[in-house]
Amino acid sequence: MIAACLKWVDRRPEIDRLTGDVHTDARTSGPSDADEAALEWALRMAEQWRDEVVAIAAGGVEVEPMLRDAMAAGAARVVRIDIDQRSSSDVVAAAIASWIRTSVVDTVVCGVWSLDRGSGSVPAFVAAHLDAAQVLGAVNLTIDAARGALDIERRLDRGRRERVRVMSPAVVSVEGASARVRRAALDRVVAARSIVIEAHRPGSRPTGSPGSRPAAPAAHAVPFRPRARVLAAPPRELSARERILALSGALVDREPPRVVRLDPAAAADELLSQLHTWGYL
Repeated sequence: MIAACLKWVDRRPEIDRLTGDVHTDARTSGPSDADEAALEWALRMAEQWRDEVVAIAAGGVEVEPMLRDAMAAGAARVVRIDIDQRSSSDVVAAAIASWIRTSVVDTVVCGVWSLDRGSGSVPAFVAAHLDAAQVLGAVNLTIDAARGALDIERRLDRGRRERVRVMSPAVVSVEGASARVRRAALDRVVAARSIVIEAHRPGSRPTGSPGSRPAAPAAHAVPFRPRARVLAAPPRELSARERILALSGALVDREPPRVVRLDPAAAADELLSQLHTWGYL
């Protein structure tokens, strides 16, 4: 089975200019272009490999109209991961991966990034949780008739492209311009209105799927941000230009870089000492 991961976002949110609060509207919400492209590529893979597509979305009941649209477009199954949409990317990915591990999914297709956060980290987290190969930022896919084989062209920096061949299990994220989701047939649109959406809460048994395993604990890491340095105020008698130069350190003699070769314990002490000299500790 092939999984298409979708995210419910407001395409045109309104922002209060005074408070900065973001107001969303269900009428302008739905999957991004990248997520729709992910669904279309998943459907094309299913046609080529004679398989089925399951559409997955994390969130509350508000994501169900999007899942019904995915069913109308051709998905054979839809699953809602019952967690708060505001959860961090690693938590969302862990919840999605916890359901995938209980199913027969071997290929996961996601949008390259979401409209609200734009980090593009969920596909990478999902691949890490599943211990699967990953190809991020795909602009074109060639689906090999061999089961689970994909030839992918992905965008690199400075206008370069990379072509890779990947075998399942794999997680692929695609750009929105790579494909356009097909128009749903009227009979499938009508039928999708009455389907029962499968709901899965991480750590519990998903609806209609026995023997599920609990979700793996999600690792949470944040980049190191050193504390701001404490600087003494420059003398008042200096001109504005001289005060700026003093605060920026432009007039201070810099210590040239040096190479230090020490054993690990002494090297750690030296690093801490240097950070303290710079004012970070």
